Amino acid sequence: MAQDPVGTATAPARPAESAFARVRAVADAVLYEGYLLYPYRRSSGKNRVRWQFGVLAPRDWAEAQGPEVPGVAGSADSWRQRTECLVRVTGPAPVVRVRVRFLQVQRKRVERRTAAGAYVTAASLDAGGAVHLPFDEAVPHECDIAVPLADLLSGEREYAVGAPGGTETEDVGGGAGRVLRERLPLRARALVHAEEADAARRLYRLRVRTENTGTAGAASTRDEALRHALIATHTVIGGDGLCFLSLLDPPPWALPYAGGCRNLHTFPVLAGEPGACDLVLSSPIILPDHPRVAPESPGDLHDAAEIDEILTLRTMLLTDEEKREARATDRRAAEILDRVETMPPEVLGRLHGAIRSLRPAGTRPHAAAGPGRAARPEPKPEPVPVPVPLPVPWWQEGGDDGLCPATDSVLADGVAVVAGSRVVLAPRGRGADAQDMFLAGRTARVAAVFHDVDGGVLLAVTIEDDPAAELHGWYGRFHYFRPDEIRPEAPTSASVTVAESASVTPTASVPETVSVTPTASVPESEGGRGHGQ
Repeated sequence: MAQDPVGTATAPARPAESAFARVRAVADAVLYEGYLLYPYRRSSGKNRVRWQFGVLAPRDWAEAQGPEVPGVAGSADSWRQRTECLVRVTGPAPVVRVRVRFLQVQRKRVERRTAAGAYVTAASLDAGGAVHLPFDEAVPHECDIAVPLADLLSGEREYAVGAPGGTETEDVGGGAGRVLRERLPLRARALVHAEEADAARRLYRLRVRTENTGTAGAASTRDEALRHALIATHTVIGGDGLCFLSLLDPPPWALPYAGGCRNLHTFPVLAGEPGACDLVLSSPIILPDHPRVAPESPGDLHDAAEIDEILTLRTMLLTDEEKREARATDRRAAEILDRVETMPPEVLGRLHGAIRSLRPAGTRPHAAAGPGRAARPEPKPEPVPVPVPLPVPWWQEGGDDGLCPATDSVLADGVAVVAGSRVVLAPRGRGADAQDMFLAGRTARVAAVFHDVDGGVLLAVTIEDDPAAELHGWYGRFHYFRPDEIRPEAPTSASVTVAESASVTPTASVPETVSVTPTASVPESEGGRGHGQ
């Protein structure tokens, strides 16, 4: 194995900056995905368990956590990643260019200055009208590699891709205290290799392995190990005189070669503009080919799977105290708040949605006039079909005239139970939902009787002593029980006898196992069967 030095994170080479810049927005979204989630406060539970993607921890610690689960999912804490992709040579003297990107944990501590001039660790520091809180920040790093393809065919090459440690001190509040930021050194390597796959088509399989070569101690906690880890690790691969093939949609002749690529905790997709083949983004978050950030998005919210408009509106509604804590948590949280609070209405309006794939009805795309090509006449508008009213779907209210949850009844212990009946919950010990068991013995009020497509019956109920019962009933969040899991209370005006009921479903017809696909609309439930949380 050849050993080749490479620029470290403090002084990386920039041979492919212009090409890699075309995917920077998407790569940055991968880099900071989940970094800090709404409501962007340190005290929020979701911001106490962090760093979920592309974690390359020291090998001694990672292997002490148990056997590695192979797969492309990058949500596992591992010590390595492996990218394998296919590339065709399209020009003379091809060169492979690799950029390894990751975050380095930076621990922020705050210290208060005593009257004697000494500094002591503080849980928070309010200085100069600003609050400072301890938190784990992150510093981004990039390490570039450029190597002729011919060299990779002769053997695997190894490159250092770590990052140095360091400490920074910032005085705050006119000497009232200080903020310390500390980074531990990271030791890692990238190993790059290529092998011929199809000589006739000048096709090669390219492999890039990124490994953490540091140590943390097998008995270390995860928080301690993360300080020695590469976070959100991903790789951008490009080159000169090269064209990469999609592993998601390879040409038919390349299917066997694509099936032979083995990726571990990351997966490569084509990057850049649709149709381009000169870049690959290998990400611990599974992406489609040619991923991109919506042009309407004004900035990163660190939660790319969520809708920007929703996060923006919810961030606007944070209280002043919550915003104060968020600003004290991290600089990136403060940037999000500043962007949201100063967002012009027209920018917010663009977040509501966009249509990208439609054209005016009755038109078809046609070729424009050009050299040697006559302009095609505009096609005549196609007749607009008269819309035909569709029948009401069977699962919606009114779709089946024979059923009505508000008036249907069902037998339970010989008593016909309808909406409004009071019942005692008695879930069966075997096969019952775990959440239902907590409600055993509680009194509930029946809100509706639902039938499913298998002939089963479910009672939608609200718990009587639940302070939010009225609210749950208002917006339709119920618990669901079978008729044999409730005991009717003494008959009331809300109950009817068998003779009085016009549509009674006896409990004998209720199967042992009931499917929860309703013929009338079943709302989401707070718990129990069919709950939709």
